[in-house]
Amino acid sequence: MKRLFSLAACLALSANLFADVISVGATPVPHAEILEEVAKIVKEKGHELKIVEFNDYVLPNLAVDDGEIDANFFQHKPYLDEFNKQKGTKLTPVAPVHLEPMGAYSKKIKDIKDLGDKALIYIPNDPTNESRALNILEAAGLIELDKNVELKTPLDIVKNPKNLDIKELEAAQLPRVLDECDLAVINSNYALAAKLNPTKDAVIIEGKDSPYTNVLVVKTDNINSDKTKVLVDSINDARIKKFIEEKYKGEIIPSF
Repeated sequence: MKRLFSLAACLALSANLFADVISVGATPVPHAEILEEVAKIVKEKGHELKIVEFNDYVLPNLAVDDGEIDANFFQHKPYLDEFNKQKGTKLTPVAPVHLEPMGAYSKKIKDIKDLGDKALIYIPNDPTNESRALNILEAAGLIELDKNVELKTPLDIVKNPKNLDIKELEAAQLPRVLDECDLAVINSNYALAAKLNPTKDAVIIEGKDSPYTNVLVVKTDNINSDKTKVLVDSINDARIKKFIEEKYKGEIIPSF
């Protein structure tokens, strides 16, 4: 499969030829920020961490599966399971890191009770995050979903008393359409990048009992490699837990 990669990805691939360099793909906020701290611990262990930033949810998995980078850190297990199923990749989560509560944001209302009939709502278009977003809308009492469907889409809405207009859009684009809609359900990494605070700005926010913990992922063949062991020990270090707690103040919750 031929793909065009960024200069950063090419540099990471070149650096990866050296045994003491570990390359990890990540979306910018908060994953790359956390990895900057992880890099300090990796260095103590005699390795160098190279962070390769991506702005989508597909290329970082393909890059790990192809062996172009050693690991990635941007996704939760339900998304990874569906990706492996759809793409035939062999990727495995090796360490839980944090939960990013998904939230619904609006520039038009402050309270979800004020959402009007026929309101326009945007949700992510990838299967797991789309289903997750719909579950949030259901938990808020806006819709009712078919309980027999695991990964839900708008077609699985069985009750929509407000006749809400729910549309799908690429996750990274959601913060950009807040001026155009009444409500948008946004992953926290993209919300944070857009200067949206999940605990302060979200009209609805996911509960802390969510199963969508973000994980460190490697190619299945490499789960017992030395690089993977260094990464797991470093990213689950108590200092990283403290960093997450102090920097994000509840917007992001450590999962280890």
